[in-house]
Amino acid sequence: MSFLPATANDLPNPLNLAATQRKRPALTALSAGTMPGLLLVAMITSVAYSARGFSGLTLFSPMILAVVAGMIYSNVLGVPGHAKAGIAFSQKRLLRFAIVLLGFQLTLGQVAGIGFGGVGIVAAALAATFLFTVMLGRLIGVDRKLAQLIAAGTSICGASAIVATNIVTDARDEDVTYAVAAITLFGTVAMLGFPLLVPVFGLDQHAFGLWAGASIHEVAQVIGAGFQNGTLSGETATVAKLTRVAMLAPMVIALGLIARRGNTHATDAKASMPWFVAAFAAVVALNSLVAIPAQIHSAIALAAQIMLTMGLAAMGLQADISELRSRGLRPLMLACSAFIFIATFSLTLVKLV
Repeated sequence: MSFLPATANDLPNPLNLAATQRKRPALTALSAGTMPGLLLVAMITSVAYSARGFSGLTLFSPMILAVVAGMIYSNVLGVPGHAKAGIAFSQKRLLRFAIVLLGFQLTLGQVAGIGFGGVGIVAAALAATFLFTVMLGRLIGVDRKLAQLIAAGTSICGASAIVATNIVTDARDEDVTYAVAAITLFGTVAMLGFPLLVPVFGLDQHAFGLWAGASIHEVAQVIGAGFQNGTLSGETATVAKLTRVAMLAPMVIALGLIARRGNTHATDAKASMPWFVAAFAAVVALNSLVAIPAQIHSAIALAAQIMLTMGLAAMGLQADISELRSRGLRPLMLACSAFIFIATFSLTLVKLV
């Protein structure tokens, strides 16, 4: 042991010490603040995936089951305060990144595969349904933000569209949960009922696939309905549905511009143009130009689904059932009307075109 006096070189640098002290609390706060909530969300997500193994639940995606499981947990056991930061992290950052990864499920070549008429049917049904739902919501007294969520979920791609739309509409968690539940209900009805209507409307496999892809809500529901009528029908339905998913980006941009126009605060106006929309479009372009191995594609798709499921589990954890009851039946009536409209409108276009 040395008893020599310390030299200037031996003394800690005040600037380095200050920087270390700043970094250490930030890292500690990040891990300690988000980890409990992330673990809780991961647990709910695991329950959702496990529940699909039970008879009767295989029809529902893990995302839907995660919302339900999260709601049951929060309303029966309650959510501890130290878990809220991790839940918020899952609800915001994970969801944005997951939506970007959805771009790897689509190429511009796939969109071209259903032809100009098919793309036109998908685009027309999407735009008409969104406008119809928003306008009807205003007429029957449904909250504007909730009506927009129901409109996005019905016209574009179910829960994923609701999540993406909520980033610019900033609705309450209970509204998101209500919209997801309503969309799931009527999407399931469509998945089970549409194949039974094939002989009634005299649809061939291509026509039915186009109808299913242009009108059924969730991607999994579209695949389930499409392949019940044959391979060609299933493939056409999947491509038509992914074309609707691609239109998520311009729809969110349009909603962001509307929100920006009505917002007098500059900072809020900038936030209404989310970065993930540009990233989603860039990923679709990359996926169209670069041949990505199938194994990597599968891994990315699984990662996107898990992150989406975690985000919706977080929303379920923050949903209050009493708040959902307070919305009444009008939003459910709106979702039902939107479902009937898109089914009828898209079928009419398919028969005409």
